[in-house]
Amino acid sequence: MCAQGFHQELRQKQTQQLVLAPQLRQSLKILQVAALDLRTTIQEELQNNPTLEELPMDSMSLEANSPSEGEPDKTENSKEELNFEENFEILNKLDDDWRDLMSEIGGNTPNFTPEDSEKRQYLFDSLVAETSLQEHLMRQADIIDLNEQELEAINYLIGSLDGNGFLTTSHSDIALEAELPLQTIQDAHTILKTFDPPGIGCSDIQECLLEQLRIKGATKTTSYRIVKRYFKLLARRKIPEISKKLGVPMEEIQKAIEEISRLDPAPGRRFADDTNRSVAPDITVERDGDKWIISLNNDYIPRLRINNEYKELIAKGALSKEEKEYLLEKMRSGKFLINSIDQRQQTIERIAREIVRVQTEFLEEGVSKLRPLTMTQVAEAVGVHETTVSRAISSKYMQTPHGVFALKFFFTSGYQSSDGENISNTSVKDMISHLVQQEDASSPLSDQEIVTLLQEKNIKIARRTVAKYRDELDILPSNLRKSYS
Repeated sequence: MCAQGFHQELRQKQTQQLVLAPQLRQSLKILQVAALDLRTTIQEELQNNPTLEELPMDSMSLEANSPSEGEPDKTENSKEELNFEENFEILNKLDDDWRDLMSEIGGNTPNFTPEDSEKRQYLFDSLVAETSLQEHLMRQADIIDLNEQELEAINYLIGSLDGNGFLTTSHSDIALEAELPLQTIQDAHTILKTFDPPGIGCSDIQECLLEQLRIKGATKTTSYRIVKRYFKLLARRKIPEISKKLGVPMEEIQKAIEEISRLDPAPGRRFADDTNRSVAPDITVERDGDKWIISLNNDYIPRLRINNEYKELIAKGALSKEEKEYLLEKMRSGKFLINSIDQRQQTIERIAREIVRVQTEFLEEGVSKLRPLTMTQVAEAVGVHETTVSRAISSKYMQTPHGVFALKFFFTSGYQSSDGENISNTSVKDMISHLVQQEDASSPLSDQEIVTLLQEKNIKIARRTVAKYRDELDILPSNLRKSYS
């Protein structure tokens, strides 16, 4: 009997793997995020980067901090400058978000079959909805000893909270509206503020943070003093100024801010979102004479810059090597954030201009004049990758003379009429809808008759396509539309 031996050997294997740096992931997020959520995304970075500061919202321009006139920037040499354009190009070559994720974790993109996609969607559709903030609070109200009037007041207060979990309406106004005694509302509010999550029912972020520190027994700490006495400076990231006013080292201030950053500034946001979200247009298109004017919505974009005081600290040479490297890294990260925001706005504006150029007839006459447009066409015209267009139009909206439309609305395939005119399928659907609205109810149009009428408009379309579009428009077949009255 012959024994088989085992042996080990080393082999080299060369593979290619795309790994997204944190800054590039951040750029993707900023490019894709909707206007209403952009400020929250930027505020998260402000909390983690002490070298960034927010300027007053008295201008719509984005400001990247630059050295004073006639003074060279001593904080970074040419090798440390961030080549933003080169890094951003990496984003343009990414195929889609799923590939991004798989590349990030070092995996391979699986080949999903249509059956797999259906199972995945069924799983998502089967998920139980998350508990809302109101449900969470009402459950707590139900298990404590309250009389009928107190419970009514508590429930009224819970219904008055905003999405962040704050109560911004005065006690007197609530008492008048609820037709309850003012003292009852005040007592109920005191009870509500003891509920989970900590900080619920406060009037604003400052009170919310102070309440959470009080619950933790941290009222004698530097963190509490900063939030209570210098909250406006904290919001502006004026760390050196806070250090000077409190008379404590910057290291202690930084530790205190790290503790504050672990608090929840919006305790209501962790619960299920309201699905009826408002929409803020990213672009507004208005007519001025013979021209269409495009303007971007910068209302939700904080103006940022790198704090000069940190540059001065580095220039003085009083910091240790570790401290200097830490600040330089934070400055690079801050500059990349500022550039990413600027790049986001520029990309959206360029895409919007191309949409307006192609869809001028839509702006003038309405949906019936919408032209076919693909992301590939826009990408080529703008000079970016197709996936960049896809990300840039995600959750973005345009205000037009005909209403507010998602940018994705303007991207549609279409047909070419016999006279060479390109017509989008959205316009064809609009024509079908219009024909059905104008039909004789006692003798409704069949799908074939609609095909014939469209052919008279030089639009060649198959009967099965008309049936498909009719279903998408929720229009019944002709035999079910017929009226016998």
